[in-house]
Amino acid sequence: MIRRDFSERDIHMALDGELPSDERAAYDAWLDANPEMKAKSARFTADRTALRAAFAGVLDEAVPARLRKVVLGEAPVKAAVPSSRWWLAAAAAVLLVAGGLGGYLAGVDGMGQEDPAEDRLAEQAIAAHVIYAAEKRHAVEVPASDKDHLQTWLSNRIGLKLVAPDLTANGFQLVGGRLLPAGENKAAMLLYEDDKGERISLFVTAESAENAKGTYIAAQDGPEAVYWLDKGYGCAVVGSLPREQLAVVAKSAYGQLLAGLAS
Repeated sequence: MIRRDFSERDIHMALDGELPSDERAAYDAWLDANPEMKAKSARFTADRTALRAAFAGVLDEAVPARLRKVVLGEAPVKAAVPSSRWWLAAAAAVLLVAGGLGGYLAGVDGMGQEDPAEDRLAEQAIAAHVIYAAEKRHAVEVPASDKDHLQTWLSNRIGLKLVAPDLTANGFQLVGGRLLPAGENKAAMLLYEDDKGERISLFVTAESAENAKGTYIAAQDGPEAVYWLDKGYGCAVVGSLPREQLAVVAKSAYGQLLAGLAS
């Protein structure tokens, strides 16, 4: 039996079927001896299953000729709003690349494109929302019932003092939160739900000193992000609410986040 030190990278290799067969027994033994890594493996497996279920059939569609030309550098990139089905596949790709799981996609990510920080933040936030807001059992890693731990854990992980905004006045209750990749950084995602089951999410990460704010829509029928980059952090509130309502909720969340960071 092969004996060597395994790491989180090997978990991804095993899920992708790239772990050498002669290392499998040692890898399984390593998982059994490391409960934290075994839990990660189970979580990654659940996320992968959720991704496949959410985008079944879309990722198998033929790539349009115009997009193939863009990737291969044979045509200029133009700002456009993609159709909903292609945008859903793109959202999955954004999240996979951000987490280091999309080998080939990571190789072509950004070819011939500008990648301003505000667009990148909004795209990551929307991609995360599309994946996890639809989840029923695995939407969050830490539930709202453990709010103090949730805030402390995410604050330590992303390097910012994070206070989960109270949005009850806007009709939303905290469901919980999770930690996500955000390029080379980490991001906190807080999920909220109203009494009708409508969900919005708050995506927060440490960013550069760049200042920007605005709204971002990746698809005509997809969720919208209201975002800010300020004081060394990036924040986006994502949802499918009417624009005016989302703006009000976002303003409330933004004010509470600023107060938490300053306290």
